[in-house]
Amino acid sequence: MVIDSIRDGIVIDHIKTGLGLEIYRLLKLGKLDCQVAIIQHATSQKGSKKDVIKIDSPIEIDLDVLGYLDPGCTVNVIRDSKVAEKYHPAIPETLTGVISCKNPRCITSAESDLPHVFRLTDKDAQVYRCIYCETMAKKIKI
Repeated sequence: MVIDSIRDGIVIDHIKTGLGLEIYRLLKLGKLDCQVAIIQHATSQKGSKKDVIKIDSPIEIDLDVLGYLDPGCTVNVIRDSKVAEKYHPAIPETLTGVISCKNPRCITSAESDLPHVFRLTDKDAQVYRCIYCETMAKKIKI
């Protein structure tokens, strides 16, 4: 399989196998008007498997989404076919508009214009809770 190199754009590398499509969905990459390649189960140099997303355009990436889903991934900004910048997303302290509260009695169920905000309550276990009702967000399963 041949995927062309990127002259100017973004490569999200070292994504845990199986999370590439979820990252694509939460970053709303389907709405972009450029080429986006999702490579699943690619072999890494370490011999393990990974997913990779290549975006053939310079765009802003929500590092909070990446830090929530896969803080071990790497974001490479490509300029003139070379890595110009490299980011390692951190686990965010708060998430706004990324996940939704599933508690039917939460205020966000009645007030549709109220943002869904979650606070990190356990960094080791990566547990997020709704700031309004304290409901725990379900972690995405791979």
